[in-house]
Order: sequence, then structure tokens, then C-alpha cells
Amino acid sequence: MKQRVGIARALAVDPEILLLDEPFGSVDVRTRDRLHAELLDIWRETDQSVVFVTHDIDEAVMLADRIVVMDSEPGTVQSVHSVDLSRPRDRTTTAFVDYVARIRDELGSPTETGC
Repeated sequence: MKQRVGIARALAVDPEILLLDEPFGSVDVRTRDRLHAELLDIWRETDQSVVFVTHDIDEAVMLADRIVVMDSEPGTVQSVHSVDLSRPRDRTTTAFVDYVARIRDELGSPTETGC
């Protein structure tokens, strides 16, 4: 409920861009899926530009039209991916899985990056 209220509060001032920084990080999977659907409904109704920060690649592919992968050096873009999957998106389709795999491969394993 707090996440819904936070989004509603942000939309109340009618910003040019809605910035959401890990808004669903603290909710369970079922609630997260429901909030994804609600955010997409809001986006369709308002045509609002949304910048959504997440560390969850599946979440990024589910929600985004464009994914910007940031580098470990602050403020540096590593790559940009256009997501041209139709909505609603299904996590089980080959195309969805391929997008996620491509980004994971680009990022490498934690042992490759020294994390």
C-alpha cells in the first residue's frame, strides 16, 4: 500500500518525468506483479515518461521500452537496449528469456566482475 501511495503522491503534482528508484524492492512477488500491472496501466492512461531504477533484469524487461545498463563507474552508461516486445509481456516466452539472457551475459558473472 505504501508503494501505491508513493506513486499516487508523485503523480499528483503532474511531473514531466516520474522517477521511481527501486519502488518494489521491499514487496513480495505477488504484490510486485500486481504493482507492475498497475504501473503499466498508469503509464498507458497518462502517457507519462517514467524512469524506473531497478537491479532486477526480469523487472526491467517486463516494464521497459528501453533499458540503460549503467557501468560500475558512477554516471557511466555501459549499454542501451531497446525492448520491442508487445504488451502484455510473458516471462515464459523465448523472446523475453532471450532479452534477459542477453543482458545477463553482458553483465557477466559476479566472479568475472570481481563482485
